[in-house]
Amino acid sequence: MIPYGKQSISKSDIEAVKKVLKSDFITQGPKVPEFEKKVKNFVGSKYAFAMNSATSSLHIACLAIGLKKGDFLWTSSNSFVASANCGIYCGAKIDFVDIDPNSYNMDMKLLKEKLEIAKKNKKLPKVVIPVHMAGQSCDMKTMSALSKQYGFKIIEDASHGIGSKYNDKYVGGCQYSDITVFSFHPVKIITTGEGGVATTNSRALAKKIDILRTHGITKNKKDMINPSHGPWYFEQLELGFNYRMTDIHASLGINQMKSLKKFVTKRNSLARNYNNLLKALPLSTPEQSENTLSSFHLYIVRVDLKKLKNKKNKIFNLLRKKGIGVNVHYIPIHYHPFYQNLKFKKGYLPETEKYYEEALSLPIYPDLSFKDQKYIVNSLEEVLK
Repeated sequence: MIPYGKQSISKSDIEAVKKVLKSDFITQGPKVPEFEKKVKNFVGSKYAFAMNSATSSLHIACLAIGLKKGDFLWTSSNSFVASANCGIYCGAKIDFVDIDPNSYNMDMKLLKEKLEIAKKNKKLPKVVIPVHMAGQSCDMKTMSALSKQYGFKIIEDASHGIGSKYNDKYVGGCQYSDITVFSFHPVKIITTGEGGVATTNSRALAKKIDILRTHGITKNKKDMINPSHGPWYFEQLELGFNYRMTDIHASLGINQMKSLKKFVTKRNSLARNYNNLLKALPLSTPEQSENTLSSFHLYIVRVDLKKLKNKKNKIFNLLRKKGIGVNVHYIPIHYHPFYQNLKFKKGYLPETEKYYEEALSLPIYPDLSFKDQKYIVNSLEEVLK
């Protein structure tokens, strides 16, 4: 089976992890801050905080900003459920903005229209989470301008996007947002096994993120309320969580960072090859904005079902039988029973729903060969016919 995504692990990655396993520290040691430094230096942010997943990072980002019961969080439904669940964890109310039909990211025109209505109804969001779908950045400059106009905070869900660029700067530098979150799941651009990182340029947010990911505990004497009992002393100041990354995971991340640019270059090369090979087929290939560089975490085609007799599930199953691990990203969040219990119904987000009916993710990962790509495209052509 050719999977839709797959980690690329080198001998040096394995050696890096083995070295930590033989060291004095395998949980919280020197490798976590070293990994954080690598990430922040790469993306150009002032601070970076490693955690055990991007989901944890999104949750902590919301808490750090102060999202609470009664507040509103807006995001895209065209995403994994974590993009919305992080708001539910904080007691906030969730709403969705429909997507642009070309980029599959949040539609800025629709966002502005929705903000105008929300302002009149006094239900403006406290937080908006744009999702950089498949690794292509949202229009962050426009969103930043809207955030200043309407007073909301921005958390970039860049789970797909480390190594991506917007206006010639790496995503994660937080030029247009308060916090950015990355994922290092094995199918992402680089991996730590499981893991996430939150970046920010705000000292106040950095302090909050740091303490909340570690049970709400501080060992810094300047932050303590009571006199210290001795060198062993620490205090829990807030209700935090055990969301820390281990040195084992961080060591893999450190070594993987060496290959990040190479991985993004290869993914873009694979995407260009797909574009050429798929030209004659009745489907649309991903569009890229001129001011972005996508990391191409996913390569998504949209099948023109009006021109085809086969339904998408039949196409999907036939390709799977041929050993091609196609997938669908994503089932709209508002389709899930949990969110339908929150009164979301089919028909609420027309473009997201149309996209879901047509979208198919083809395999893309650094070790995918051009020969395999040719087989994938030939198989797809055969199935579509």
